[in-house]
Amino acid sequence: MSERENSPELDSYLRHLLHEKNYSPKTAESYGNDIRQFLKHAGSFEKADEASIRAFMEKLSRAKYNRNSVIRKIVACRNFYRFLLRGKKIKSNPFEYVLTPKAEKRLPGFLTEDETAALLESPDIKDFFGLRDRAILEFIYSTGVRIDELVKLNSGDIDYVNEEIKVLGKGSKERIVPVGGIALQILKQYIRELKAKFDAGPLFVNKNGTRLTARSIERMMKKYVLKAGIQKEVTPHTLRHSYATHLLDRGADLRSVQELLGHSSLSTTQIYTHLTVARLKKEYDKAHPRAKKG
Repeated sequence: MSERENSPELDSYLRHLLHEKNYSPKTAESYGNDIRQFLKHAGSFEKADEASIRAFMEKLSRAKYNRNSVIRKIVACRNFYRFLLRGKKIKSNPFEYVLTPKAEKRLPGFLTEDETAALLESPDIKDFFGLRDRAILEFIYSTGVRIDELVKLNSGDIDYVNEEIKVLGKGSKERIVPVGGIALQILKQYIRELKAKFDAGPLFVNKNGTRLTARSIERMMKKYVLKAGIQKEVTPHTLRHSYATHLLDRGADLRSVQELLGHSSLSTTQIYTHLTVARLKKEYDKAHPRAKKG
């Protein structure tokens, strides 16, 4: 099997993920890549057994894949074989009892409040595209939306009266997200100029008036990170992480932050508590007279 070739069974499974499980095309594609990698190693889905799976994991280890990537690939294959088992294509799932390595806990990067302010204020809003960039940065930090959610928005999606926006998230799930006053003010200014230049449609546009891509926004952000003098790796997702961290730092309830971020599981949101606890420990060590030995 070549790098991009699918077996009929894999094609059927990916359609199942898209149309029955409501996975996003990007997530389904990621699953497909992981499963295809194993099938190429094994030769076909029928040839999977304990030896071929062990050899596959050893190959991943030699190629220096991190533990989280290995876990993702095993889970993708396990779910694929469960699908085959339900369809009576196989008699048993060879991945069912494969032990996965313990996941690496990687804390997401985030900006301090001062760094965030410096980044948000770096575009020159006297220029239309500078105003657009400021609106994008303010909007991400004000709402915590994912970049894939941001690029789908249209200029008519914002409810200025209730100061909120309807966002289409992962798995086509809709959620209502509040928009802060500063972001709304910049958005109103931007939309006035947008409507004067282009027909109503996409909220964030390029010089041709067509929808901006996620990649374009990532490139734009790198430019302003340099301009703001921030010495960190910063992506649109970093602003989302900063949004969640700053909310929790200022006393927001974890369940509320879960809803705002569109996380289906509270455990996904709980990673941000590690960030706030780490900050509290630092303050404790600095302030408590008997925090440190000696």
